[in-house]
Amino acid sequence: MNIPIRRAIISVSDKLGLNDFARGLSDCGVEIYSTGGTRRHLEKAGLSVLDISAYTGFPEMMDGRLKTLHPKIFGGILCRHDRADDMQSISEHGIVPFPLVVVNLYPFEATISRSNITVEEAIEQIDIGGPSLVRAAAKNHAFVAIVTNAEQYSSVLLEIGETGGVSAELRRRLAAEAFSRTASYDRAIADYFADELKDGGFAPMLNLTLRRKAELRYGENPHQRAAVYREVGARGASLVTARQLNGKELSYNNLLDLDSALAIVRLFPRPAAAVIKHNNPCGAATADTLAAAVSKAMAGDPVSAYGSVLGFNRTVDVETAEALSAPGLFVEAIVAPDYEAAAVGILTTKPKWKKNVRLMQVGRLDEVPSQRHYRYIDGGMLVQQADVGADTESEWQVVTETQPSDELLADLRFGWTIVRHVKSNAIVLAKDEAVCGVGAGQMSRVDSVEIAIHKAGDRAASCILASDAFFPFPDSIHHAADAGVAAVIQPGGSIRDAEVIAACNERHLPMIFTGRRHFKH
Repeated sequence: MNIPIRRAIISVSDKLGLNDFARGLSDCGVEIYSTGGTRRHLEKAGLSVLDISAYTGFPEMMDGRLKTLHPKIFGGILCRHDRADDMQSISEHGIVPFPLVVVNLYPFEATISRSNITVEEAIEQIDIGGPSLVRAAAKNHAFVAIVTNAEQYSSVLLEIGETGGVSAELRRRLAAEAFSRTASYDRAIADYFADELKDGGFAPMLNLTLRRKAELRYGENPHQRAAVYREVGARGASLVTARQLNGKELSYNNLLDLDSALAIVRLFPRPAAAVIKHNNPCGAATADTLAAAVSKAMAGDPVSAYGSVLGFNRTVDVETAEALSAPGLFVEAIVAPDYEAAAVGILTTKPKWKKNVRLMQVGRLDEVPSQRHYRYIDGGMLVQQADVGADTESEWQVVTETQPSDELLADLRFGWTIVRHVKSNAIVLAKDEAVCGVGAGQMSRVDSVEIAIHKAGDRAASCILASDAFFPFPDSIHHAADAGVAAVIQPGGSIRDAEVIAACNERHLPMIFTGRRHFKH
């Protein structure tokens, strides 16, 4: 059944696109009722608007807290047009039906996402009348269309313009979206107060609100469907807020790899590049320029770098784009804060891959990423504090007779930063602040050491070795020393630490214990 739309209530906090929508309604002969702030906004745009307070005979009060909570409003929304008693009731009390309700809510989520917001400021952004209007209209969607965001304006206006009303199918869809919106709004409020009370721990109830951003080309494999969702209220540069400048649609694996690349490069103050393959860094480096950093990073494992994903922590300039245009190089996707226009031109015309490469622009990386890490398991979810931020170097201890030189210390810091992003058991060989070899995801740590040495080849000589967790036996030290490794950094904490230290002293290798493990499973 198509419900004719002759009258609408509009009361919105976010006025994006409102003037055009309201003008379109007015052109279709729809009478508009509105509250103070929205009414003034529409009148300023030259639109004719009826004041809700004049209609109800009851003024707004309490600094706007009380505006729409009135029987003449809710009676006009909740009345069932096919019930004679409902229609008689509203007629007896001078109530008019409202078949269109346009409401978006106070910006509670945006308010609490800002720093240094007080509880009192947050409370004032808890909408009362708005959710009540939304729920009433959504409940009575058999006779009322409820519009809760600007993205719905065009479809509603199109139907009213063509038919004079809104179809049952669209009303049902709008109602579903409305209930989802009020649920996410209430969850945000509940989570905020739970967060206030948990005193740094974990709340007894966890509610996540995510909005679908896009359906993906496919999942981990082509036969799997997939989508990406954005967490409501999420802040900072990320792939879910990124702008795609070029290339094919992203796949599930593309996003995982791009996220890993971004996590690495955002930790470095100097220009940095990361080369990701199958969610592990096969190359990474820092340098004085981005072009030099990516050249060093690609040299870490040139074979694995083919078909990789790249991450940068600076704007991609022409010099960097030229470096990526070397013959024989193939890149699936790139993520960076920004790109020079000329660099985009080079990347999309010069290399063989041209229009295929996905260029993702995420903006500035200076905002702290999420402090919580979520991971689904069957029947539930694991939640932990995210492993972000630098370790406290003052807690590091040189536990060997030989001390590392300043040059080795720089490489040890670099290797320790990278190894936390490699799947456990994780080993990284690095030199001149560039990755030379990686051993990842092995069941035995000594296997990871041997893989990293094999990957580095002759470059293993004078590299540092970083291990994400302690060495259970000294055998890895002997393998590393035989390959010419110059220094070791690891958490320590094994019952055989003394044997591992003795092996380093025997081979004159300096070794640092950081006191902190960085498993990544």
